[in-house]
Amino acid sequence: MSLFARVLLANAVILAIATLLLLFAPFEVSFPVTSTQAVILVTGFVVSVILNMLLLHEVIAPLRRLTATMRAIEPLQPGRRVSIRHADADVAALTGAFNDMLDRLETERRESARRELLAQEAERKRVSRELHDEVGQVLTGAVLELEHAARNADADAAAQIGAAREAVRRSLDDVRRIARELRPEVLDDLGLQSALRSLCTAASVHESLRIERRFDLRDPVSPEVELVVYRVAQESLTNVMRHAGASEVMVALGNVDGGLRLVVRDNGRGMPPHAELGAGIAGMQERALHVGGRLALTPAAAGGTEVRLDIPLPNGPG
Repeated sequence: MSLFARVLLANAVILAIATLLLLFAPFEVSFPVTSTQAVILVTGFVVSVILNMLLLHEVIAPLRRLTATMRAIEPLQPGRRVSIRHADADVAALTGAFNDMLDRLETERRESARRELLAQEAERKRVSRELHDEVGQVLTGAVLELEHAARNADADAAAQIGAAREAVRRSLDDVRRIARELRPEVLDDLGLQSALRSLCTAASVHESLRIERRFDLRDPVSPEVELVVYRVAQESLTNVMRHAGASEVMVALGNVDGGLRLVVRDNGRGMPPHAELGAGIAGMQERALHVGGRLALTPAAAGGTEVRLDIPLPNGPG
């Protein structure tokens, strides 16, 4: 039954009751109206309004539930759909249309985000290559020139040239590090797990930071998934080093329930209550959406923060 028909039926029931009472009740209305008649008429009016309200409340209830569910839909948590039980035809049609719209929006968002990710990584690769090939070569040449100049200078000048050479050498190391972070060559050459080991090794150089590695990924994954997992792990470790004040970090990667799961857990100070998500965390969530995954940040059992990334794999049940 449509919503219109249900509302019409509810009001028809009220009017039918009122009509039957007027036809068969031992009650007459005279003019002028007496106080007793006025009380009876007002009471009948109030009762009819209350009955109408109760009936319409039940009629409109599915629509209210649909509205509440629509408001609860979170764009960063795709896959949730509206389901209203015992809904009339109009509410069921509206529910189906809303779910279809969510399907189209999520598909388009995933595809546009995928194109954005590929374009971003292509730009990272270009900048990394230019840093390595052009800026790196220039700085390497400057180091060699300074070494040659130091050999032909007196002691005081040689000391100054040596200091300048070390400054340029440090800048060269920074350029190479930035180039590696922009586009990890080990990810292309050796695969995801080797790239994560290299990332953990580089992060463990951080003062008093011990990293436990648990890598047991058996199923092959696409290059896009590899890139998303690597970037989420990279951002998570960067947040630990910058903000967590942790001494231990556990990085785990494996197959869970037919999918892939990455966990980065630290024993630091944890996230403050009701803290706003920064651009880095929002970027991780967006990357997870690119490959149909889900990112969760929760307090770790022993203190600190746990970042968990779940990505369904094509051959898995999930």
